[in-house]
Amino acid sequence: MTVQRGDRLYEGKAKILYATDDPGLLIQYFKDDATAFNAQKRGTIVDKGVMNARISAYLFRFLESQGVRTHFVELLSSREMLIKKVSIVPLEVVVRNVVAGSLAKRMGIAEGTPLKRTIVEYYYKSDPLGDPMVTEEHIEVFDLASREELAFITREARRVNDLLSRFFLDRGIRLVDFKLEFGRHASGLLLADEITPDGCRLWDAATGEKLDKDRFRRDLGGVEAAYKRVLDLVTAG
Repeated sequence: MTVQRGDRLYEGKAKILYATDDPGLLIQYFKDDATAFNAQKRGTIVDKGVMNARISAYLFRFLESQGVRTHFVELLSSREMLIKKVSIVPLEVVVRNVVAGSLAKRMGIAEGTPLKRTIVEYYYKSDPLGDPMVTEEHIEVFDLASREELAFITREARRVNDLLSRFFLDRGIRLVDFKLEFGRHASGLLLADEITPDGCRLWDAATGEKLDKDRFRRDLGGVEAAYKRVLDLVTAG
């Protein structure tokens, strides 16, 4: 599809959104910038934007093939993704299969401990507030999403988890946890944003080696190599 890139509408920590000559479509540009701890730590991961654009496009195509409706249209270039324009629901939906990150600190449980069942958590999207965790009651009382929307989002998040857990495991990767965002569209709620090592904890299924942004957060080194390995495994077919 041929579209003309227009004005810059929004710039976040990892992506820039541009208008196009089609009012229903936007261009999502993936940057190399890396942040952690609510942007208190900043850096650059060389070619992260290129790798994340390809990983996300491949995973969106896979999910679409399984009946999950997303905002993805097509990859326009190495860093640019054409997407449907949506109004983002102000929630980050975190799906957890294994204890890691903030959950390990919050519960005082060793990282890597398997969960007896998958947990779905909700965080209010607000950089100034540090994306605080919220409950279903908060979401309803403060009109972040309707009861029907939240029920759909939760079901869809669990379905995406089932699909991606199998997808990654087939490629030797354990999906520890990940973040999803959803957007309102004329056709209904769509899975939006991105699915990349920036927002997923991905561990080597055999060795437990971290293949995600924790390598940047924790100064483990080998960040670019880890992202490249995920890209190679995801797109291997």
